Amino acid sequence: MPASRTRHLCSVAAALVLTVAGPATVASAASGAPDLREVLFVGNNWDGTADVIKSSGDFAKVGRINVIPDKDQRMAEINADPIKWIYFMAIRNSVGEGHDQFADDMYSTPDGRSVVVSRPSFADVVSIDLASGKINWRFPVAGYRADHMAVSPDGTRVAVSASTANTVQVLDIDTGKQLGSFATGDKPHENIFTKDGKYIWNMSIGDVNTALDDPAWDWTKGDRHITVVDATTYKQVKVIDMRQRLDAFGLKDFSDAVRPAVFSPDESKLYFQVSFFNGFLEYDVAADKITRMKTLPKNPATSEDRTTWVNDSRHHGISMNPGGTKLCVAGTMDDYATVVDRATLQEGPLITASKPYWATVSGDGKDCVVSESGADQVTAIDFATGRKVTSIPVGDHPQRVRLGHVQADWTGPSGG
Repeated sequence: MPASRTRHLCSVAAALVLTVAGPATVASAASGAPDLREVLFVGNNWDGTADVIKSSGDFAKVGRINVIPDKDQRMAEINADPIKWIYFMAIRNSVGEGHDQFADDMYSTPDGRSVVVSRPSFADVVSIDLASGKINWRFPVAGYRADHMAVSPDGTRVAVSASTANTVQVLDIDTGKQLGSFATGDKPHENIFTKDGKYIWNMSIGDVNTALDDPAWDWTKGDRHITVVDATTYKQVKVIDMRQRLDAFGLKDFSDAVRPAVFSPDESKLYFQVSFFNGFLEYDVAADKITRMKTLPKNPATSEDRTTWVNDSRHHGISMNPGGTKLCVAGTMDDYATVVDRATLQEGPLITASKPYWATVSGDGKDCVVSESGADQVTAIDFATGRKVTSIPVGDHPQRVRLGHVQADWTGPSGG
């Protein structure tokens, strides 16, 4: 590589400020408001609800939201359009594992009055009034499926992956108006705003629903890369192709589909999961290379047949404690979650969990909270000890768990 290009890549990498957790930034910005209460929103993907629980401590339930109050209207539209119906059924019978996907991701508004939800089966994003349970606005995404979102540090914008359109769309959180969009690789998935709000990182995962899961067929999964864009102009700043970085690290048989990811507090390292791998990798942003790999234990009861793993996942869900000393990993297909020491990469106890699908950090930063999609509960694990704290029952197939706020006296929609 020419020296000038090397210097350019390094300067771009150095200029990009990476976020540790967008929701936590919003939470801290709003925490000074005396009329707000910090909570965790748990999206129950298969039944179209979101449970609201305390953000720390005993994680007791606060209330529940119906995120599909307009279900009859949406279904009438789908049944009247053959193309929409085909995609709706395809979602049900592939990524939905025979179920509809009604609640993928969600963020509350800074004033704690509304929650914004991406709904894959309805291919849209809606804002729901937390007091009444009614829809404030609805935004149909490009294509036929809405996926992961991210919220800007100031809480004013949400970025949503329109997965079948290979596009990320950025919306005003109060009005639902599109502020911009940008092209991605195939099947955009995870989105992350940088801490200063200047950039958005998107990870595309390609086609995860085909049965061509042997490493020899990896090239059929599509164009997968990380896209970094300016969050004001939505112009591309950088593309990171992990295929090249994985090959350079000696992992030619690894998938380059970057799944959930988390950044270190000093914003220099990216820890990410890839399809089919029971573990994670460490990426040095400034050096633009993979520096370490952690392989986590396999569950002997887990089939070695990759086609049985849901949506090409092996492990799906990773978070980091505020001090940057511990990682928490959801071992999805291996039915456990564990806390890993960041310095040594030594894992702690394997906490039994039924198909854990996400990992986030409690409001006080002490616990990792994983969603057990196979047991319809969320489980808190102490970062310090790696031991289970408690489990709280929630709705059908919990997936995303996000920190947010509600009004201090809120216990559920009055008309919901």
